[in-house]
Amino acid sequence: MSARIYSPSKTAMQSGKAKTGLWILEFDRETARTIDPLMGYTSSADPLAQIRLKFSSRDDAVAYAEKHGIAYRLDEPNQTKRRVMAYSDNFKFDRKAPWTH
Repeated sequence: MSARIYSPSKTAMQSGKAKTGLWILEFDRETARTIDPLMGYTSSADPLAQIRLKFSSRDDAVAYAEKHGIAYRLDEPNQTKRRVMAYSDNFKFDRKAPWTH
């Protein structure tokens, strides 16, 4: 039994940083999904595939996995590469490119 610990990124519909500080422990699948031939639904015999544990910090999630003997891999979140800029910076005199309409 192995698990993945990660912090989910914000959704495309989200502009703020709410619900981005959570850490999730999600178990890996041990068996492949099967497709029902009549309806086309997918199913699995693995009950742990449905479990997602939420933690407030990375250390809590790692401590839980180590306490219960769960092998885990830790996926660090990617940092945003966006530069914070004020609206008035658009009209600076020493701007690299001239401002035009």
